[in-house]
Amino acid sequence: MDFYRLADDLPDPDLELLDRLRTFLDTEVAPVANWHWARERFPHHLIEPLGKLDIGGLSYAGHGLPGRTSLLDGFVTLELASTDPSFATFFGVHTGLAMGSIYLCGSEGQKERWLPPMHRFEKIGAFGLTEPAVGSAAARGLTTTARRDGDEWVLTGEKKWIGNATFADVTVIWAKDEADGQVKGFLVEQGTPGFTATKIEGKIALRTVQNAHIELVGCRVPEANRLQNARSFADTAAVLRMTRTSVAWQAVGCSIGAYRRALAYAREREQFGRPIGGFQLVQDLLVRMLGNITSSLCMVAQLSRLQDAGKMTEEQASLAKAFCTTKMRETVGMARELMGGNGILLEHEVGRFVADAEAIHSYEGTREMNTLIVGRALTGQSAFV
Repeated sequence: MDFYRLADDLPDPDLELLDRLRTFLDTEVAPVANWHWARERFPHHLIEPLGKLDIGGLSYAGHGLPGRTSLLDGFVTLELASTDPSFATFFGVHTGLAMGSIYLCGSEGQKERWLPPMHRFEKIGAFGLTEPAVGSAAARGLTTTARRDGDEWVLTGEKKWIGNATFADVTVIWAKDEADGQVKGFLVEQGTPGFTATKIEGKIALRTVQNAHIELVGCRVPEANRLQNARSFADTAAVLRMTRTSVAWQAVGCSIGAYRRALAYAREREQFGRPIGGFQLVQDLLVRMLGNITSSLCMVAQLSRLQDAGKMTEEQASLAKAFCTTKMRETVGMARELMGGNGILLEHEVGRFVADAEAIHSYEGTREMNTLIVGRALTGQSAFV
């Protein structure tokens, strides 16, 4: 799958970690992925063994965190997504968005309290930004409000599509301060009065992920739970910029998951007396899929190197998210095409990747929004409304 051998750049300890992760995915996650996806259930029993792999907040340093590279973190995300994009999304929400918010915007006390147990997956996090009527317009249009009342903040509003929120120990809620109009972050702990997370039913993508519709009705949060270094939406955007790289890696992993299964099918499926892998049009599909994967993998690997060097820009992250998710859509579609009618059967798994790709294509910035970010950098002209 790694046709240009990009993983060869990783040192031996990193390769050994990836081997342990693959064993876990092959023996524990893959056998139950279809079952949970079909029933919209989450495999809670996998959280404890996942925590033992030492991959939570992999690229964060300090507070007992691993302090490994973003490149290794990317390959971890790729492996997760190539087995089960839903499980990879759970992982990304927890370690990227939730842990990342605390890592970038929290006080030292907040980091010390939350990051070590979150690294071990003893505490699970969620990230509440999107609202029922506010998706792409979150930078300017948040309607969830925060009002200071003594040593507490009163949160009022709604959030939608919030992964992990039905069972998370802490949910990062982003709300507009009524006093100064700036967006601030709050750590809302499970069981807080006025916080209700209701599971969203009937999804056709990432069905294993427990997305919630959150209602905040007079929800009181102590000042100690306000992210002390989140002062405006610029700080929220810093978290999103960091995790947008991870979504691009997820897209590559989802592409690989569909390609791997299509390639195995092409080697085994026989028509006209021989395996279909021996036909020209089938080989054409496989090569086009591999081209998409290889170009995307080269892009995200270099992006992670830039991130490790502290040189990654918002525009670079946006280009990778837009490009890799678009190529992912093409790739999973070709995998389904190669498998004919069997491609829509869950037992052959490709259909699961086709459906999950639709969610990955949209979340953390649609192709259109990321295109405008890159376009603004190219032309010096903002085309945002």
